[in-house]
Amino acid sequence: MPHRYSGAVANILQSPEWAQFQQSIGHRVIQAEGPGWRYLATVEGGRTGRYLYCPYGPEADSPEAFDRALADLTAQARANRCWFVRVEPINGHTVDGQETAEASLRRRGMKRAPRQVQPGHTQLIDLRKDTKDLLKDMKSTNRNLYRNIHKKGVSIEHSQDPADVEHLLRFLDDTAKRRNFNRQQDDYLRAVVASLMPVDAASLYLAKLDGEPIAASLVYDSADTRTYAHAAMDQEHRKLSAGIPLVVTMVMDAKEKGLTWFDLFGTAPEDAGPEHEWYGFTSFKKSFGGEPVSYPGTWDLPVSRAGYTAYSGVRAAREGLGSLTGALRERAGSLRERSGGLRQRVAGLGSRATTPRGKKDDA
Repeated sequence: MPHRYSGAVANILQSPEWAQFQQSIGHRVIQAEGPGWRYLATVEGGRTGRYLYCPYGPEADSPEAFDRALADLTAQARANRCWFVRVEPINGHTVDGQETAEASLRRRGMKRAPRQVQPGHTQLIDLRKDTKDLLKDMKSTNRNLYRNIHKKGVSIEHSQDPADVEHLLRFLDDTAKRRNFNRQQDDYLRAVVASLMPVDAASLYLAKLDGEPIAASLVYDSADTRTYAHAAMDQEHRKLSAGIPLVVTMVMDAKEKGLTWFDLFGTAPEDAGPEHEWYGFTSFKKSFGGEPVSYPGTWDLPVSRAGYTAYSGVRAAREGLGSLTGALRERAGSLRERSGGLRQRVAGLGSRATTPRGKKDDA
């Protein structure tokens, strides 16, 4: 009988529980497996074109199994009238020691996707280590806060009550407003916990000060891996650094549960600068130990070349229009600021307010 895929890390995005969640929010989910491979994919897209998206997959034991998985995905894409397959393999399935992951994927007809969906770099903690060694790998500040945070009146609680996610949503909303970034919608995260918590695939951790939540974190559990997915805290109590013992507790609980890996989910590569989207989180995540892991990233395998070309053209046009719109908005904001400054000078100078002779008015 054909053996099933036996990968080293079971990612939550390729799990039966994630398939159930995706179906609960209306996605068409396709799952398949064969000798040495398996995948979960969803049908995505709209007016600009349909495609199959396989997050952190397909999973395969060998280059040959990977090719069989891609062939099956391609057949499913055609059957569902999709223009391409978007994949995120955890390795490049090279055929020799000389070929790079990128060369391997390009040889198979893939193109790097116009945007990277899931993080291409992360930090993995091996939970098979002894507890004392896990703590030793962390920064001393992290260890001390984990051992002593209770002295400041802070307690850490674990919850699988979907209603408790409202604490996290409140903190995320405040953080998004302050830092001006996009986050997952509230209804999406409510649907996640409603689907995953009852099957023990998601947990919420709360740090409380005198019984009131001041920090929250949502984690996902697969067969062997806990993934650090979402976290935020009340800025009023940020000096307590409650988020640090919260993470350490999640790591220790994952070990006690019998899991093998703790995925800190999303770091910047070693040579990245402040412009990288994960740069600001990386030093915090690496302070908990573990080892850096890199993936090939997000790649597209065209099924209909004409369709994929049309999709790429529409997307490029949209991005160009978005960039132009953003530039115009920035320019308009600059003009408003300068206009405001000019009005202030007018008010201060009274009847003498005129543009200096020989100098062109900036506004």
